[in-house]
This record gives sequence, C-alpha cells and structure tokens, in this order.
Amino acid sequence: MLYHFFNYINQNFDFPGSGLFEFISFRAGMAVITSLVITLVFGGRLIKFLQKKQVGESIRDLGLEGQMVKAGTPTMGGVIILAGIIVPTILFAKLDNIYIQLMLVATVWLGLIGFLDDYIKVFKKNKKGLAGKFKVIGQIGVGIIVGASMYWSESVTIKSKTYYNTEILANQQESSQESKSYFWEETKSLKTTIPFVKNNEFDYSWLISWISPELSKYSWLVFIPIIVIIVISVSNGANLTDGLDGLATGTSAIIGITLAIFAYLSGNLVFSDYLNILYIPNSSELVIFISSFVGACIGFLWYNSFPAKVFMGDTGSLALGGIIAVFAIAIRKELLIPVFCGVFLIENLSVVLQVSYFKYTKRKFGEGRRIFLMSPIHHHFQKKGIHEAKIVSRFWILGILLAVFSIVTLKLR
Repeated sequence: MLYHFFNYINQNFDFPGSGLFEFISFRAGMAVITSLVITLVFGGRLIKFLQKKQVGESIRDLGLEGQMVKAGTPTMGGVIILAGIIVPTILFAKLDNIYIQLMLVATVWLGLIGFLDDYIKVFKKNKKGLAGKFKVIGQIGVGIIVGASMYWSESVTIKSKTYYNTEILANQQESSQESKSYFWEETKSLKTTIPFVKNNEFDYSWLISWISPELSKYSWLVFIPIIVIIVISVSNGANLTDGLDGLATGTSAIIGITLAIFAYLSGNLVFSDYLNILYIPNSSELVIFISSFVGACIGFLWYNSFPAKVFMGDTGSLALGGIIAVFAIAIRKELLIPVFCGVFLIENLSVVLQVSYFKYTKRKFGEGRRIFLMSPIHHHFQKKGIHEAKIVSRFWILGILLAVFSIVTLKLR
C-alpha cells in the first residue's frame, strides 16, 4: 500500500525520499521493524486480553517435567504472528504481485483454520478441536490454489538462457571459431531445483510426458497433487514441532532467513546467473513478505521463549508451516524442504516411525513396542531428563546447521 502511494508521489511530484520505496532492501528492513513493533507492543496487550478472557491452554498430563505448570497459559497467540506478517506485507509490498497475493491468501486461509481449531478447543471446551479431516480439506484447498496459480497464471514465469552459435573471425584469418552466445527467454515452466545435482533443474511435466509428449498438457494432474502433499506435510510438521516453548517459533525464524536469501538470489538476474540457478522474475518481492515473517517470529519469541507467557496454538503453527511450504514452492526450492526444514522432518518421522512400529509389534508379538520413550522426538529427550530450554537450543543449532547446508547446495553439485 505504501509502496504504491510513494511510487505515485515519486513519479508525479518527485518528493525527496519517496524513491527509497523502489529498493527491496529498504522495504524489507521497514517490514522487519514494523513486524517487531506489532508483535512486541501489541503482543503484550493481547496476552493480557487473553488472560482476562481466561483463554488458557488445557494440558493433558503426559508425565513430563514442568508440564502441568503450563496449564492456563494463554493460547491462540498465533494471532500476534499473523498480524505481524500481514500488516507489514500490505504496507510495504507490491500488492499486484502474484507471489505476494498467493502468500497472503495462504497465510489468512491457514490462519483461519487454526483459529477455528483453537476456538473450538478453548471456548467450546472440546479438547479435540476441529476434526482432522476438515484441517486436511483446508490444507488441500490452499495446495490447489497455489498449484493452479503456479500452473495457469501468466504472471508466474521463469527466465532461462537460450544458446545459439555465432562465428567470430580471429585475427583476420580465414578460419573461424564457434562461440556460444545466449539471450534470456521468459517462459511458462514447471521447472524446479534439485539439490546436489549438476544442471540442477527438474521439470514436473516429465512425470507424465515420458509416456507420451502429447500428455504434457495434462501435467497439472501430477503437479497440483504434489503441491498439495508438500503443503500438508510441512504444515503438519510445524504443528508437531510446536510442543516446547519457542521450538517452532525459533526454528521457523531460522527457516525464514534461509528462504529470504533464496528469494533474493532467485529474483536477481545477476546473482541467479552467477550461481546458475533459476531466475524467477518478480520473486524478489517475496523478500518483503518473508522479512515480515521473520520479524513476527522473533517478536513472538520474546513472549514464547521459556518459560512461555503465551502459546501460538494451531492459529500459528498451521500457518507457519503452510507459509514455509508455499514460499518454497513459489521460489522453486520445494525439493530442498527436507534439508532446511530438517527439524520439521525429524519431528514428523519420529511420530510416523513410533506409530508404525507400535502397530507392527502389536500384530506380531501381541504387545506394542516403542522406538522412542515418547513422540514427537522432543518429548523423548524430555523423558530422558534433559531440560526443555536445552532441547530447544540444540534443535535451533541443528536448524542453523541445516540452513547453512541448504545455502551451500547452491554451489555444491
């Protein structure tokens, strides 16, 4: 909103300083500051409001140290994060940008699903909350919108080098040598990035066109379901990770910084050419959004770090995971998610392995057995007597290592 206002002022009145809004770095910095102000200043007020309304967390006794002390801690704090993301984005981003529009839709959509789940738990006193099938339907809806937009929208393109041969006379000799030249061609494409592979591009249309080239026009039948699966997996991964004070918030902030670097590089012709990665026109605008995201996470961490004064609830956790998934898809880095979202992946896998092994051993031996003392895996470490704050710190360190490794994959092929 402010971008469009100052852009108009700059074009028509040449007002001093209005040109600053043309710079991604300036608007990203303003987005971070605004996000921090919103979460830090208004976050405290919201916590007091939630306490007054007795919007407290119901704790199920799992036998974990310090668990029952958290009973009554205000939940639904994810509203603070959502406000810290949405308001700065609307203020400083180009609202006519397709990627910004997709991110705002995903944020609001998943935030509403999480809010409805928390509302049922807190105000309707139903511990189960929103039925799981309705959460999945909501996530599927986001995946379909994102997948369809990526596939059919004319605003979603990539630029790639198209090479051609030219003849260059050398030292006025009759013989000539061939030299490869190129030009940038903007096209619709389902290409994405494969980590660790030279010429690391993969086209989703191959998944169906290998049968027959004529089937490539039906690539959306494969592409959209893949997008849906990614959104559901990452969203639920963030939800499972939100089990200790500051764990999901801090991990999401680390992932957000990583995605900001990817978005800036992918949206810059010079850097993308140097690194030999996909150049995605207009994707640099996503840096504004992800800066708001990081600022909101850090600001919320002020209240959510141990001992937490507020929990984000599903209002925050479902939205955080969905935002990360959609953002990675938009900048064509979704196949890197298992790396930079490694903490989410570990949490997810620990639950899958625990449940699967328990069912298998129960069928085979008549008694269910466990791999971990408790899942998700952060509770396993709690059962081993490690303090909650230490577990969170170590998971953050792991998240940072994975983030650095993800960035290194840009050249590690």
